[in-house]
Amino acid sequence: MTHKTDDILSRRKFLIASGAAGLTGLAGCTENNSNSESEPTEASGGSGDSEDSGSGSESEGLSGDVNIAGSSTVFPLATAMAERFQKEHSEVNINIQSTGSGGGFANYFCAGQTDFNNASRPIKGEEKDQCSNNDVTPVELKVATDALTVIVNNDNDFIGEGLTVEQLKTIFSAEEKPTMWSDVNSEWPEEEIEIFGPTDASGTYDYFIEAIIGEEGPGHRQDYSATEQDRTIIQGVKGSKFAIGYMGFAYYSENTDAVQAVAVDNGDGYVEPSLDTALSGDYTPLSRPLFTYPAKESLAKDHVAEFARYWMESSTSKEIVADEVGYVPLSEDEKQEMLDKLNSAIEEAN
Repeated sequence: MTHKTDDILSRRKFLIASGAAGLTGLAGCTENNSNSESEPTEASGGSGDSEDSGSGSESEGLSGDVNIAGSSTVFPLATAMAERFQKEHSEVNINIQSTGSGGGFANYFCAGQTDFNNASRPIKGEEKDQCSNNDVTPVELKVATDALTVIVNNDNDFIGEGLTVEQLKTIFSAEEKPTMWSDVNSEWPEEEIEIFGPTDASGTYDYFIEAIIGEEGPGHRQDYSATEQDRTIIQGVKGSKFAIGYMGFAYYSENTDAVQAVAVDNGDGYVEPSLDTALSGDYTPLSRPLFTYPAKESLAKDHVAEFARYWMESSTSKEIVADEVGYVPLSEDEKQEMLDKLNSAIEEAN
């Protein structure tokens, strides 16, 4: 993937590093340095203590906190949107925590402690129930499309064109749990497979099970190096010739010199992960939608509603979503559908 300027590349690397740190107060990324390490504040149905001076859909004089938890995959996109929004509204403080999709739902959003939860898979039924029990109403908004990426070490010279879906299932499922590469293919080295991946709190983990192992299957093997930090997955695979891992495409795109992406064959030939193959639908079954979920109750606050609108209005931006972050933007029709859903929720909230 190409980048327009060195500044954009450097900034994107900062975003990824911030994601590894887990929490960022995005005001610290702009001229306003307040709350650079603040935790999400507790409030019913979302958070943010400051009242807005604007009203309705007006965006002048906005102030207050916006607290976001959830997916590490969506983190760089949320960061890019929040940073731009804060340049226009310096009195709005946006704090983002990278917790994994499930960790964000269970521990923050559905507990009423954050205004948004980012997710790399749809909200689950039990999460909806938890939200309902705490008077939190999630509003599902698609924000981009990702190409979930399997990576191996740069010195891996034996897998050839790539891996089939069946081979990935063999490697990662709890049923077979091969210990050697030769257990997957007798022509491959008799060397131990070192596996790195996200934790079970991650939407990426959930999606990998759905797409590769099957939701009714044996489940994901647990004898692997699990982390919520994508940077750790990159480092682990980079450090061993016989390692394998997976993550969102944006993190791989920042590290194309450190590791190599694996082409995947779903029965119609090997396809490499890219923005083009995700958009065309050729990269199956690992292309996937990404979401953010504002709490409808929080949308009654002008600064939260206006940030949500800003994100949706910018969701078709090739410059932000594709060139800067590394995902496929929404189409104009998708954007309008999300805006209609959002505006209806804002109207109901008020």
